[in-house]
Amino acid sequence: MADKKQAAQKKAPKGRWGLYKAEGSKLVRKNKSCPKCGEGTFMAQHKDRLVCGACHYMEKSKSEN
Repeated sequence: MADKKQAAQKKAPKGRWGLYKAEGSKLVRKNKSCPKCGEGTFMAQHKDRLVCGACHYMEKSKSEN
């Protein structure tokens, strides 16, 4: 029983690693950073906009018609 609990605690959070992709020996950010908050804050990608979760800055995407 103790082995299962220890194995569960050693797993890294999957959500954060989804924001990066590996190119060679470097990590590259997938999402854009917030221009107000700086490099440490990612902007969430929605269907028609980019939104910062910290300061609520929003950029609308160009619609293609």
